[in-house]
Amino acid sequence: MLPRPANTLRPPGDEAELERFRDVQRLCYRCADEVAATLEPGVTEREACRRMRRWLRGHGVDDWLHTPFAWFGDRSAFRGFKVPTQFLPSATRLEEGMPYILDMAPVRGGYSADIGYGGVLGENRIWERLDADLAGYRDLILRLVRERRTFADIYAEVDALIERQGYQNRHAKYPGRVIGHQVGIIGGILPKRVGFPFGVRFLQTIGRELVKERLEGRSPLWNGAAQSQHPPTPGLWAVEPHIGFRGVGVKFEEILVVTEDDAHWLDDDLPHVHRWARREAQ
Repeated sequence: MLPRPANTLRPPGDEAELERFRDVQRLCYRCADEVAATLEPGVTEREACRRMRRWLRGHGVDDWLHTPFAWFGDRSAFRGFKVPTQFLPSATRLEEGMPYILDMAPVRGGYSADIGYGGVLGENRIWERLDADLAGYRDLILRLVRERRTFADIYAEVDALIERQGYQNRHAKYPGRVIGHQVGIIGGILPKRVGFPFGVRFLQTIGRELVKERLEGRSPLWNGAAQSQHPPTPGLWAVEPHIGFRGVGVKFEEILVVTEDDAHWLDDDLPHVHRWARREAQ
């Protein structure tokens, strides 16, 4: 196999390389599990993010797609979010019954992942209902990608399901209204620094890919716009459907592997997948 560029969103070259991405994604979920176990009433979003950063740094993370986020309470549903700075960790304190989302996108040895992890402190019946329904989005997205529907059509199908269930589309609040974006190998000669709150090497990569893909009528960002009116692009996609209802937000984010004629989730051994299976078995 030819040497790969130090900075690329191209599909993985072989299974061994794919395993490197899987290892980073698993590391993220270990971090989310362990930090979630420390959450208690009074903890702020900023403190939760500090815990995630320390944990990840202590386990070999040396760069970022973006630094960790945490959203507590109605911020999990992006209620009132109008400007990008509102996504940043705040002084909001966790309380009993509050939903929360932990989101992180580290790079270790050049290999990246981007995950979203939802939970609730104690009990919240609305969160339980939304989380149960969220399982269907994982199946729907994979099926439609395998059918080679355009990214924009898949986005519209997800929107239609959200509307039928009486929920709100919360991923439309993200910059670019994205439900997903490509991930890959992050390297190069730029310093491993963060620029509000994205890694500068990732910004260089995604900026270059935006230009290159636009020339081919595509984009490394997945939304419902014209640049997503094309069949799924082979590569690794961080997919993040996010639904909300009455100030409660629930999401998952994990890597989808897209090939020329098929697709599969990078890993099924994930906390939300196991949680849904346990609920189905009851």
